[in-house]
Parts: sequence; structure tokens; C-alpha cells
Amino acid sequence: MGREQWKKIWVGSAGNMVEWFDWFVYASFATYFAGAFFPDGNPTAQLMNTAGIFAVGFFMRPVGGWVLGRVADRKGRKTALTLTVTLMSVSAVLIAIAPTYGGAGYGGALVLLVARLLQGLSVGGEYAASATYLTEASDPRHRGFASSFQYVSMTAGQIIGLGLQIVLQRTLSDDALHSWGWRIPFIVGALGAAVVFYLRRTMLETEVYAEAADHTAAEDKGTLRVLWQHRREAFLVIALTMGGTVAYYTYTTYLTKYLSNSAGLSKETATLVSFTALIVFAALQPLAGKLSDRIGRRPLLITFAVGSTFLTVPIMTMLRHVGGFWPALGLALLALVVVTGYTSINACVKAELFPTGIRALGVALPYALANALFGGTAEYVALWFKDAGAESGYYWYVAGCAAVSLIVYLTMRETRDLDLNRVGDGRKTSPEPVAPLAS
Repeated sequence: MGREQWKKIWVGSAGNMVEWFDWFVYASFATYFAGAFFPDGNPTAQLMNTAGIFAVGFFMRPVGGWVLGRVADRKGRKTALTLTVTLMSVSAVLIAIAPTYGGAGYGGALVLLVARLLQGLSVGGEYAASATYLTEASDPRHRGFASSFQYVSMTAGQIIGLGLQIVLQRTLSDDALHSWGWRIPFIVGALGAAVVFYLRRTMLETEVYAEAADHTAAEDKGTLRVLWQHRREAFLVIALTMGGTVAYYTYTTYLTKYLSNSAGLSKETATLVSFTALIVFAALQPLAGKLSDRIGRRPLLITFAVGSTFLTVPIMTMLRHVGGFWPALGLALLALVVVTGYTSINACVKAELFPTGIRALGVALPYALANALFGGTAEYVALWFKDAGAESGYYWYVAGCAAVSLIVYLTMRETRDLDLNRVGDGRKTSPEPVAPLAS
């Protein structure tokens, strides 16, 4: 790919990295600030309270998907991406300055809730806007590779968050982390968002969107009607997201707490396992995306669903009984290799289903709904099973969600060779077949 293509990928994904840094540090630092916003008591109950607020943020994502998806389709991808990072910066500041339960009672939890609602609004629009931007801005022969950087940047944000957590764990005492050290990552996130805001103000709009400006304006006259016309694709996004999002959040945001709260590893060891596994996971995304440009999207999706359906229960069971860093890392890597079949290409698959005038909203709303129902509740459901004394029930829940998505992957059409300028007009493929990538 040319220099201009790489620049678009960098600008489009850098903001995504900051967005997801802010989104995930809430989960990774929850063990430190859970007691700051709720009364003393059962540590699992405190985690469930913070996990509940984490889940509430997901339920704001459909609203963000609707509002910011419309902005992306009406005003352009650039405008929407600039707005999302602004909202994320504000939410990070709110968490950084939120008062504790000892100082303001449940007022601090209320500030935390408002911040998570803003984060949900921001991320709800960020996913679709960045997925659409990366897909539209890339060469048709490299769409899988280019769009894979969405999860590279998402994972990079989490890696940076975990890396910062490791540094803080080694430089601050446990008491300091619980009392004030947990605020540091949110300050860092707010500063990072300010930098990305500047970068995104200078980014270029995609040619696909610019060329379809008149068509976009016509479709905007009846957004709901147009979205309803593509209801099959919208339901397809929900179904193909279901298994992937549950598996992804299980082995990323929940993994650290699972290893420390259930497997009995120290917080430091659990964090290091997640940190190391995510570095490998991020490196796998472009490789899998490039593979999908050669063999298609469906083979990777099917591989993920089969692996997640049949391997989740044994992997989670063995993780429950790991005794140290290396076996935990090996199992985490196995799980994330399987999940890569979904994460590396899901952005472009969804964007390839919709025409330009409804693409951002078409991806944003159903994806956000699926994440609210399955991704955002994954951690809470896992903790609920644990609190009920039936933790293994969660393993079967994850496997069952993957099985549902497997049925969808087996019946959906291939999207690799679709012409983005012609999706929805009855001409589903490019006038000339997309040439295979050079070796």
C-alpha cells in the first residue's frame, strides 16, 4: 500500500486506540477503585457494582451508534470521528476527578455512571465510524488487512492501559493504587484524546464517501426507512457479532479478574498474563486480515466459531486451575488465536454489507445493540454465575453464543469481492474480479 493509505490507517486507528484505552482501563483498574465508590463489604459484590456500571455504558452504545452513525453518514466520517474522541476526553476527565464514597456518598458513583454513559455514547459511534473509514479508505484488494487495524488499535489501547497498570503496580504501593493511583490512567487518557482531536481535524475524508455525496443526501431523507430496507443486513450484523463479542470480552477485559478472583493468581501476575497475550493478539490481526484478502472472510469466521464452540469450556476450566504465569499465558494465547478469526475482519465484513449512504449507521446501531446485549453484559454474567456458585455455567454460555454465530457464518454470503460503490444497487460484485495479493 502507498504512503497515503498508511496515513489514513494511522489517523483512523490512532483515535480508536485512545478511545479503547479509556474504555478498557475502567475494566482493568476496577479492582482498585471498586471500593472507592461503594461501601465496604464483599469484594465480589463491589466488582459486580462496578461491572454493572461498565455494562450500562454498553447500553448507551446503541444511542451513540444511532446519533453518531447519522452524523458520519450525513456530515462525513471525519466529523463523526472528531466528535467521538471529544466525548471520550470529557468522560475520562470526569472519572479522574470523581469523588469517592467516603467524600460524597453515592455521588461519586453517580459521576462514574455519567462518565460511562458518555463513554458508551462515544464508543457507540467510534466503532462504526472507524470501521467505515478504514474500509472505505483502503484499496479493495487490501480491505481485510486495512480494517484489521481497528482491532490492532483497540488492542493497543488495552495493552497501553495494562502496561501502565504494570508500571503503577511496580512503582506505587497497593494502598496508593487503591486510594489515588487508579486516577492516573484516566488523566493519561484525557491527554491522549486531546492529541488525537488535533490529528483528526486534519484527516482526509474517504473518496468513497465524497463520490457518493449526492446519493448520501438522498438517502438521508428517510433514514429509518432506508435502514429498514436493509434490515436483513442489520440482523446479520447482530447475529454474527453475538459470539465474537462475548468471546472477545471474556478473554480480554474479564480475563485479568478471572485469573485473580477465580484462579487465585496475584493481580500482578494476572495483569502480566493479559498484557503479554494481548501483544501477540495484536500482532496476529493484520496477518489474519491479509489472509482474508486471499481466501475470503467466511473461512476465518467459521474457524473462530467452531473453535470457540468446542474449546471454550475446556480452556476456561483449565484456566480456573492454572498454577502460574506460563500455563495461564499458553491457554490465554490459544483462546485469543481462536478469537482472531472474528476480530481481524469483523469491521470490514459489516461495512461491506451496506451502501455508502447508510453504511456507518447500518454498522453502528446493530453492532451496538449486539454489544449491549452480549459484550457489555459478559463480565457481569460471569460474575453472576460465580456469585451463584455455578461458575462453569458461564463457559457454556460463551460456547452457546458462538454456536449461534456459527450457524450465521455457514449461511451468509462471502463479502470479500463486493464493490463498496455498488453495494445495495443490485450489482453485488466489482465489474472486474479483485486480483489476488502478490506473494
